[in-house]
Amino acid sequence: MNTKYPIDSAVRPIAYVRPIKASELPDEIRDQLPGVTDLYAIHHEEGERLALVTDRAMAFVMARQNDLHPVSVH
Repeated sequence: MNTKYPIDSAVRPIAYVRPIKASELPDEIRDQLPGVTDLYAIHHEEGERLALVTDRAMAFVMARQNDLHPVSVH
C-alpha cells in the first residue's frame, strides 16, 4: 500500500483536449470556419490554447505528435 514509485523526469507535459462551440471564438476565427459549429481546443497544462481542430481524434494525434500527453476535459 505504501510503495513509492520514482518520478519519471521524461514524462511528457499534459495537453488538455476540450470541446468548444465555434460561437465562443473571436469573429476573425469564426470567419475562417464556415459551417463549423463544434471544435476541439488543445490547451497546454498552464492553460494556453495551442490549437483548434474539428476532430477529437485529430486533437489527440496532434498533441502526441508534439510530445504532449493528451487528456480529455469535459
